[in-house]
Amino acid sequence: MSDVPVLVNTAVAIVATVVLIVRFRVNPVISLVLGSLYLGLTTKLGLDKTVQTITKGFGDIMAEVGLLIAFGVLMGAILQEMGTIEQLVHRLIGLFGPKRLPYSLSLTIGTLLQSIYLDVLLVISAPLARSASRRIGPLGTPRMAVAMAIGLECGIVLVVPGVGALALAALLHVPLGTMLLWGLVLIIPTILISVALMTFLFRKGLWNVATDEAAQTHTAHIEAGDAGTSVEAASSEQRHSSVPHTSEHSAATTSTTNGPDANGADTPGATATATLDTPADGDRQNTDPSQSASEAPHLLLSFAPLLLALLMIATGAIADAADLHNRVLAFLADPVVALLVGLVGTVVVGRIRMGRKRVEDAIARGFKDSGQILILTAVGGSLAAVVAAGGLGDILRGYFGAESFAPLLLVWAIAAVLHIAVGSVTISAITAAGILAPLAPSLGIDPVLIALAAGTGSLFAVHVTSNTFWLLQSLMGQTTRGTLKTCTMGVSLASVVAIILLQPISLLFF
Repeated sequence: MSDVPVLVNTAVAIVATVVLIVRFRVNPVISLVLGSLYLGLTTKLGLDKTVQTITKGFGDIMAEVGLLIAFGVLMGAILQEMGTIEQLVHRLIGLFGPKRLPYSLSLTIGTLLQSIYLDVLLVISAPLARSASRRIGPLGTPRMAVAMAIGLECGIVLVVPGVGALALAALLHVPLGTMLLWGLVLIIPTILISVALMTFLFRKGLWNVATDEAAQTHTAHIEAGDAGTSVEAASSEQRHSSVPHTSEHSAATTSTTNGPDANGADTPGATATATLDTPADGDRQNTDPSQSASEAPHLLLSFAPLLLALLMIATGAIADAADLHNRVLAFLADPVVALLVGLVGTVVVGRIRMGRKRVEDAIARGFKDSGQILILTAVGGSLAAVVAAGGLGDILRGYFGAESFAPLLLVWAIAAVLHIAVGSVTISAITAAGILAPLAPSLGIDPVLIALAAGTGSLFAVHVTSNTFWLLQSLMGQTTRGTLKTCTMGVSLASVVAIILLQPISLLFF
């Protein structure tokens, strides 16, 4: 088959998938399968191998990351039930103070908390971040909102066990320990630089309280004043709140019109409203040093199993880099074994702190959340398999080789274009990786660099088709205009910063 039909049919399949998701609000899973079927039937796969390739792609990525995603989500569900996010935010305020909270919270969300389902993490942490924003000053809302947006989105695709990072590593056959180490090397400076740049822009007049913040948020800032009397403002808002704040239930009720549907599909044109509870008691709790100190051992105990699991994975990567081969170490450093140890440890800690019934309830919710994530990730793998088997990789290999100009920038651009069209960070990263996986040998660069470049590209232009966009708007008290600055502009800036930082990092691989 000549090049032109393959290129045209691949473009049609991707565009049709995007249109089904964005315009007709078809579930992403169904849209991706339909796109895969069309592409397979119109390329050299034909009737005989299309379904076989789709199912093989589905199964291959599940074999790589299925258990890892499930273990990670279950750990996150138990941590959520224990109320560790609230404790962590309070502890961060006590350790770093309100002024440095945007940096510390963004780093924590982007690295440590990626086992927690994104929407759950956002809904739990946003009311606490919104309350803390009043202690920062007039620019508290945009600084906390942009910090959360950057931490949430970067962590998904750059840090294990983020869903996108797991999928990228699986598609490009990158050891998870390697993905974890280099993801951390990239994400930490990316977050710090991006949050600092956005803070600078806000201080130079980018943020307009009158047009970028919701009326009730503006009023709360006036009540609180520049002196940081946040307790009074928090109490005022709490008197008007209709939703009690607990660790088990969301602190916000969100209603959407043409927005993200119940199954998590990202759809455009959403409008969201939320009734928030600001944890005034939490603010008062932070003013008691002895109480804050007493929470530290419980917080460390809650996160210890997850930290142990990540340490086990990282140890395996370090051993491989040092060319140390030990069967016992290799077994313990295997990501499946490491995350299973983390899950078992989290269950034990949860039963000690909460009792068996609440742990079982948390696990049940975790299974419900993981089902959607697993299927969507696996179907993305199906499309990637069909794209690769359909001949696109062979064609692109002829155009792009090791001598190509800025190959990592090419990877970034492909993922960025896909994200602008689809509106889903995970789907665009997976699709870009699937298209580019066959090119890895000809590009002459390490697959982990391709994975990181695809991940950073998929962050560009998070906009109104994203569920995260509307949740941040409602939960952080922003207008749509304000959210375009904190979420769309902030995360896009992080995407650009990351690909710039990746260039010198890539020199270490040669």
